[in-house]
Amino acid sequence: MEVIQSLKNSFSENTVATIGTFDGVHIGHQKILERLVNTSKNSNLKSTVLTFFPHPRMVLQKDTNIKLINTIDERIKLLKAQGLDYLVIKPFTKSFSRLTAEEFVVNVLVEQLHVKKIIIGYDHHFGRNRTANIDDLKRFGQTYNFEVEEISAQDINEVSISSTKIRKALAEGDIETANLFLGYNFMLQGTVIKGKGLGKTIGFPTANINIEEDYKLIPKQGVYVIQSQYNNQTIYGMMNIGTNPTINKNSNQSIEVHLFNFKKDIYDEFIHVELLHRIRDEQKFDSIEDLKKQIQEDKTSALHFINKMQFE
Repeated sequence: MEVIQSLKNSFSENTVATIGTFDGVHIGHQKILERLVNTSKNSNLKSTVLTFFPHPRMVLQKDTNIKLINTIDERIKLLKAQGLDYLVIKPFTKSFSRLTAEEFVVNVLVEQLHVKKIIIGYDHHFGRNRTANIDDLKRFGQTYNFEVEEISAQDINEVSISSTKIRKALAEGDIETANLFLGYNFMLQGTVIKGKGLGKTIGFPTANINIEEDYKLIPKQGVYVIQSQYNNQTIYGMMNIGTNPTINKNSNQSIEVHLFNFKKDIYDEFIHVELLHRIRDEQKFDSIEDLKKQIQEDKTSALHFINKMQFE
């Protein structure tokens, strides 16, 4: 898959395309993308996804607190796995948002992407103030010589999944539902930074993850079972999202990972963590000893979950 982040030059080949933000690249999205790739193979057109970054709401609603399921790098990786020919990431700006529907169709879809077919959901809206709909797109298709394949409400509702539902599940700590809807494990990734070293003093050393992208959705605070990869090996562990109230007062939220049977120094290394199951809420204990006892119980719960998962 070729990633294109500038449309200065028009495509030399004709394309079949779909359009959207694709936050999460969930199983509903995957159904559309599968249809796109199959159409590409059967029609000698290059499969192309046109997506936008930043998210339109980040640009048009400056005070929005929208958090996204994926960073742009995660989205690229997930879309690449779908077998696409091209991924076009169109920078979303206020000036771009002011294009009329017809200007968008002519300037972007026809002249730059050489679209011959568009596969799109029945409820798709586009153009300035999102006033144009699927019927307008079909009318433009007749004028500018491209076909529009509509994904019906029945097809989309059959999956009954949306990025909004997944964000809600993550905000509530419902990792199993989020992962079910995503079709893969929700991920967090970033650089390991030095913390206060308190985990090491109580027998549970942790890697503190710094996530640079402030728009990345962080799930509900609490303790989670996670898995990671190191030197092509799967390593399991626990992760705490929270403020460590037993030890710290008025502390900022941190993301700390304790990997089982792992003793390497990974400061400044990039780490990718997948969330599997939520054990409990974060809580404040009366003493460090009580905290240590609870963490040991958490580890027992995590190992039980992992063993059960491996034998299912």
